Amino acid sequence: MEREMGGSMIACIADNIISPMGLTTEENFSSVSKGMNMLRNHEDTFGLPEAFCASMLDRELISGLFADHALSDNEYTFFEKLCILSATDAISSCALQAECEDVIFVISTTKGNVDMLETEPDCPGCRLAFSAEKIARYFGNSNTPVVTSNACVSGVCAQIAAIRLLLGEKYRYAVVIGCDVLSRFIISGFQSFKALSPEPCRPFDKERKGLNLGEAAGTMILENIGGTNVYGNGSLWEFAACSNHNDANHISGPSRTGEGAFRVLKDILEKIDRDDIAFVNLHGTATPYNDEMESIALHRSGLEDLPANGFKGYFGHTLGAAGIIETILSMKAVETGVIPATKGYGTKGTTYGISASSATRETYRNTFIKILSGFGGSNAGIAYRRRNVPPCATFRKGGEA
Repeated sequence: MEREMGGSMIACIADNIISPMGLTTEENFSSVSKGMNMLRNHEDTFGLPEAFCASMLDRELISGLFADHALSDNEYTFFEKLCILSATDAISSCALQAECEDVIFVISTTKGNVDMLETEPDCPGCRLAFSAEKIARYFGNSNTPVVTSNACVSGVCAQIAAIRLLLGEKYRYAVVIGCDVLSRFIISGFQSFKALSPEPCRPFDKERKGLNLGEAAGTMILENIGGTNVYGNGSLWEFAACSNHNDANHISGPSRTGEGAFRVLKDILEKIDRDDIAFVNLHGTATPYNDEMESIALHRSGLEDLPANGFKGYFGHTLGAAGIIETILSMKAVETGVIPATKGYGTKGTTYGISASSATRETYRNTFIKILSGFGGSNAGIAYRRRNVPPCATFRKGGEA
């Protein structure tokens, strides 16, 4: 995507994450900082004969939160509840009037209410557009929402779609929500691929056995703030660059040469300052081929020695939420001056080096890159820059130069 922005600046002004690790962004980032995860073995779940390791939300807790909002528990599915609760927190934090005409809702999900197909194959609720309409209308917004459903890259694609809409100046704000919940259909599908690890996953590690799945919802509120240099509370996250490529390699397997991911990184690197990149947040699913492909893409991009990390060892693979929550967590990491550890990583398990670490590291840089790769050869990436300090400036903790 060409960055022909004119005088426009697209900024992230609010966010939220709901996962088994916490109900707010702050709670989730704190849990990551403490090295926690909620990946557990689940037996006799969804009527499946085989146990699986995943991070799953408490259904009763979410229903209780809905009761606190005086919402009808039967009117919305579990997926829709999570989207609404996450968006409510983010919208409240910036006092956005979500019903206004200059607000557009963008929903990222790979499966939505796919579990309803088992009992109600013709019901409207199975359609992603139907759920997106319900979510937007809950907030009184009458605009037709946008849905992105492009395998694992959906969360980054949703951000890119929102940014394009904002640059078109039809809307000033975009409420970007990413969410997926687990079901018999989803778990059994990944089991059929033999892709699931029976224990907490180990991204990029020599002994990795596959991925874990996870449930989460995340919301980013993006604003076209024009060319202003007013950074709110001293900090502003500005969109810097993005790219999509599909290498059309295989229905489920990534390119063995990392072609699509390499092209995404190449596009992004043309538009940002390499010397200001704190880290690359990778997809890091802990499957043999994905991790290997990402190592090749980093090597081809000349980023082999740049710090990198992955969040799947904390949350599992959260599907349509991954691109949203991992972008938000990367923002919080840079704000805190850290590169979060890659939980589960120990010994290099890829042909080329990935500068991942099992320990938290410090950083004083202000830009990060988030990349994802998914089924069908899809690849997407996005970069954000923190604009409360000059690019490449070196600051110590506490603000002392």
